Amino acid sequence: MVSIANCKNMKRDLQIFPNPEALAEQVSALLMNWIESSSSSKFHLAISGGSTPNLLFSALATNYAGSPLWQKTHFWWVDERMVAPSDPESNFGVANQLLLSKIAIPEANIHRILGEQVPYQEAENYSRQISEQVPMKDGWPYFDLIFLGIGDDGHTASIFPNHMELLRSDRICEVATHPVTFQQRVTLTGRAINNADKICILVTGANKAERMSEIWSEGEKGKKLPAGRIHPTEGQSIWFADEKAAASIR
Repeated sequence: MVSIANCKNMKRDLQIFPNPEALAEQVSALLMNWIESSSSSKFHLAISGGSTPNLLFSALATNYAGSPLWQKTHFWWVDERMVAPSDPESNFGVANQLLLSKIAIPEANIHRILGEQVPYQEAENYSRQISEQVPMKDGWPYFDLIFLGIGDDGHTASIFPNHMELLRSDRICEVATHPVTFQQRVTLTGRAINNADKICILVTGANKAERMSEIWSEGEKGKKLPAGRIHPTEGQSIWFADEKAAASIR
């Protein structure tokens, strides 16, 4: 593993691993340590979908299925496609199959976005749930940890480059539309994400190398990407990448 500190923003660090599997193993161990070291009786964790988080879910299920720490962990979703939970595209459905169904966790600790509901109504409903159950700080939810990924186009959560206004929204959740498929999704907004205590961004694959280079060079191109605008207000962000994704970073 190689660790790089961003000298212009010491709240942001990059850790590079030889392959996605090594990354998932390390992040799974870190997550359990963070949950264990939390002094609160509840640990509020927001997760996303994608191939790299799926590896993380599998590592957690393999190595920590019987951990008592799941009793204090509350799962939330960064974003969700507006599909039924049984749909293969459901972020909840995949997480449930790979992890949640395999660990000893109270059902009340799982707070899914209801993808089968009307999008705008569910965005309001999920915002209300978060504000009622997640501690608030400076008027925004204060998640203990948020896991994110980035897309080939530089999007994160379901905040796409053609909807940068969602980074500045005064709502906790908004409805987003995929620019190609026009599929609707419910997503956390930028201000809700950046208020977290800790943000971990998982990136693997050569197809992410150009976006990673743009973001980590801190040039104008990176600032125009949603993922490049993830900077915790007071917390810390840690980027975890495999060697292929980090290949173009200088």
